[in-house]
Amino acid sequence: MAREAEGELTTRELTLTLDFCLRVGELLLSSGAGAADVTATMLSLARGLGAREAAVDITFTSLSMSHQSDPEEVPLLATRQVTSRVIDYQDLTRVDHLVRAVIRGDLGLLDGRAELRRIVSTGHDRHRWAVTAAWGVMCAAIGVQLGGDWLVALLAMTSAVLIDRLQLRMARRRLPTFYRQVAGGGVATLVAVAGEASGLEVRVSLVVTANIIMLLSGIGFMGALQDALTGFYITAGARITEAMLSTAGIIAGVSGGLSLAGAVGVDLPTVRPGAIGIQDAGLAAAGAAVAAAAFAFASYSPKRVLVPIAVIAAVAIGISTSIQEPGIGGAWSVAFAALFVGLVGYAVSSRLRVPPLIVVVSAVVPLLPGVAIYRGLALLSGGEPANTAEGLAALIGAASIALALAAGVILGEYVAQPLAREARRVESRLAGPRLVGPVKNLGRRAVPRRR
Repeated sequence: MAREAEGELTTRELTLTLDFCLRVGELLLSSGAGAADVTATMLSLARGLGAREAAVDITFTSLSMSHQSDPEEVPLLATRQVTSRVIDYQDLTRVDHLVRAVIRGDLGLLDGRAELRRIVSTGHDRHRWAVTAAWGVMCAAIGVQLGGDWLVALLAMTSAVLIDRLQLRMARRRLPTFYRQVAGGGVATLVAVAGEASGLEVRVSLVVTANIIMLLSGIGFMGALQDALTGFYITAGARITEAMLSTAGIIAGVSGGLSLAGAVGVDLPTVRPGAIGIQDAGLAAAGAAVAAAAFAFASYSPKRVLVPIAVIAAVAIGISTSIQEPGIGGAWSVAFAALFVGLVGYAVSSRLRVPPLIVVVSAVVPLLPGVAIYRGLALLSGGEPANTAEGLAALIGAASIALALAAGVILGEYVAQPLAREARRVESRLAGPRLVGPVKNLGRRAVPRRR
């Protein structure tokens, strides 16, 4: 089909444009970006390339994009499946820069497609063993943040290394995430059982808690709540189901380890209220800072964001503990800390030229409810009615903390991003804050650049 007017795309160019947008959307969605962000980014990219009548539909496992410039013409339709979900903030950052370059007109369609192929085929700037070591450092820092000594940090690091290598091997065999989480929770508890059985004077509950936080850090609570708040209820429901299954895997693994400990006569202590509290604010802030930076490193975040993420996490944990001391509930104290993260995350990410998702997700990792989950499971394993009721309450409290984290961060982004002044609304449900993708959408007078 030839061009009927100046600036109109041919069928070949439209097909390549839709395919390019779908490949970009697939990478963003698999990296944890919200459906609203993915939709707005794909539409902005299509308009930047001249396909102004494009429409996008997203579910949890597939993306579809269509274009119909005239009602009398047959619409073009393309689809793409999301086959894997991994936390890879290096590729996420590179694709974010690519999208911005195409929208500015610095890259044309063919150059953009070539750059995207280079992004997905190029390896990372750090070895896999360094990622495993980062997970170990993260869990050791969490143990210190919670008040543990060097022995707690050592056992937590050992557990984290074993969990990462085991989950990596299971992922290569294509086992579902649920079974990997079960295995991770089981390993964490068995290492704690071994430490308790050896007679070492170590607070094994802190070891299990640190590894629970490691397993929780990969769950997409943020994307699930963002999808629910922006009107993508089907995608939100699927992500919430995935998060619940992953969390259920952790619960199954840890509870199985606790049952095994009882069967062999090893009594793992139950966490009492206040027993795992942050005793030293300075040490807790340092542990949170190292843990957040280590998570960012393990997720292949650009190295320039590690120090800012550490500072934000340290301040956030300070806010949470200082508010919690006067008696404000745990969920509310965490929500205020997450609100701070959301407020500063946008400004920091803009200066460092990374998506805000990288900053906010990494900074809230030390606030994840590992203590509440372990306490609930330890009480449930006792079997007594009073302990069962208290254990269920602790697990419900863990769910409320996770919800408060995501809601606080997104509310902070709503306040921080000046959308009413700077962004054109693609549609009403896409008017929320952007954690991935350009804030400004392409104007009507922009002219696509072709090669």
